[in-house]
Amino acid sequence: MLKKILIVLLVLIASPFIAALFIEQDYAVDTQVTINKPVEQVFDYVRLLKNQDNFSVWSSMDTAMVKTYKGVDGSVGFVSAWKSDNPDVGQGEQEIMAIVPGKRIDYDLRFISPFEAVSPAYLTTSAISEGQTEVHWGFSGHMDYPMNILLPLMKVDQVIAQDLQQGLENLKQILESQ
Repeated sequence: MLKKILIVLLVLIASPFIAALFIEQDYAVDTQVTINKPVEQVFDYVRLLKNQDNFSVWSSMDTAMVKTYKGVDGSVGFVSAWKSDNPDVGQGEQEIMAIVPGKRIDYDLRFISPFEAVSPAYLTTSAISEGQTEVHWGFSGHMDYPMNILLPLMKVDQVIAQDLQQGLENLKQILESQ
């Protein structure tokens, strides 16, 4: 009887590790919104990382977080860093890695705590018409084995997509009210 109990316990303990072998470690999210403003105006706003404080859901999670900046905002190499006692916010920074004027900004999000990770992200703008712009906000990430078992359990991609979409809706409201 003891042998059967040990086998059952071993199977229960090993199951998540075996399942994690078959779960993707990478995820990617892309959200979009149409803003009734010209592409130049939209891009000029989103290329400035400091403006994310106005529309990003993550920036509003802790109004007491400490923010620091290095470099010239809106240019390659600019770094926006944050530090918060709120474990949902933690500490990290984002750096502009590349800019295609009027079209795309790529940046790296570097999370320091409560966990370490580097996740590439981007914002793109494209003209639909003279007064309408489609904006995409994308993010990708990676979770090493065996932590990747949390991806489907916590629905990480859906949570991030929801936050990015809310940020884009906030951006739309800000720009269209100007």
